[in-house]
Amino acid sequence: MKGKIFRMALLLMLALTNSGAAQSAETLQSSTVQCVHVSNTTRFEVAAPLDRVSPLFGPEAERRWAGKHWQPEFLYPIPGDDVPGAVWTVKHGPFDSIWVNTLFDVPGGHMQYVSVIVGHLVMTVDVRVKSMAPSRTGVEVTYTRTALMPSANVEVRALGEEDRASGPDWQRRVESALGPSKR
Repeated sequence: MKGKIFRMALLLMLALTNSGAAQSAETLQSSTVQCVHVSNTTRFEVAAPLDRVSPLFGPEAERRWAGKHWQPEFLYPIPGDDVPGAVWTVKHGPFDSIWVNTLFDVPGGHMQYVSVIVGHLVMTVDVRVKSMAPSRTGVEVTYTRTALMPSANVEVRALGEEDRASGPDWQRRVESALGPSKR
């Protein structure tokens, strides 16, 4: 199932980037300015057990803590739910991003997503959640972003810096969403 979902996400990205809205790979390779590719990881611990923390990293459950900007509009499934293969869009300022859940293993603590802003950037988000103690969970989130055109390079670099620094804020938000009685 994992392979099928990942192939579906890759096909979606290829269809989007070949739609004429993004530069072709040949154009990107021949340009004098390279497109930026960055990978940044943030780590933090949450004062709660794994079975309470892990589900919060699905697109629907993330609404509880991610802030007002995180408003997924589900295309599959309807109504929206945190399931393998889910597809949704999110508004990011002037851009609409398309997201695909390529791996959703809540008990195993591993979630992965692919996101595309057509003609702008492509991103993977890899979330790993691990029990550190009965009431303590470690979280590691790796963002890998690639600009699809040189004009997106500055934003891709800036987002990478934000990704790396986001751990303390995410920890506070997740713990707040769990509430004192739910930890």
